[in-house]
Amino acid sequence: MTLDKQVANGGPGAAPSPIEFRLDPASGVPTYLQLVRQVEDALLLGYLRRGDQLPKVRDVVSDLAINPNTVLKAYRELEHKGLAAGRPGQGTFVEATATPATLPELAGLRRRLLRWLGDAEGAGMDEASVVALFSTTLRDFTERRRTGDAGADPEQPARVSSGGVA
Repeated sequence: MTLDKQVANGGPGAAPSPIEFRLDPASGVPTYLQLVRQVEDALLLGYLRRGDQLPKVRDVVSDLAINPNTVLKAYRELEHKGLAAGRPGQGTFVEATATPATLPELAGLRRRLLRWLGDAEGAGMDEASVVALFSTTLRDFTERRRTGDAGADPEQPARVSSGGVA
């Protein structure tokens, strides 16, 4: 998802959408779910707000070279979740908002995360290793917060099962 570039929604006088979809064919995540997750992420980060128009189906199809039914399925899923609604003849618009952190807070967190990613790269970690480390650490953090075990050693996994770190 590109958040610093806008996509025209095709139509004179139409406001551009604040989101441009990107696909990762190697992710293993179905295309429609990638689109849904990008909208959800943009809502959480405050890049999309109630009333913003999502890119028109024909524009997404043209930009990503995917089947229109895939985009329609993603937009239906967003409607089902109450995050968007279609307006006949106008397009699909954001209906819900999330409570994002403030933009200055996000900018600081992003700078620190970029530094951390540079450190991870310097340590020889590839993208899959970074994702695995983040995912397991997030699960541990969430488990400790849920169980009230905040004082536990942060260097140790919350628990280990036969399937790996849980």
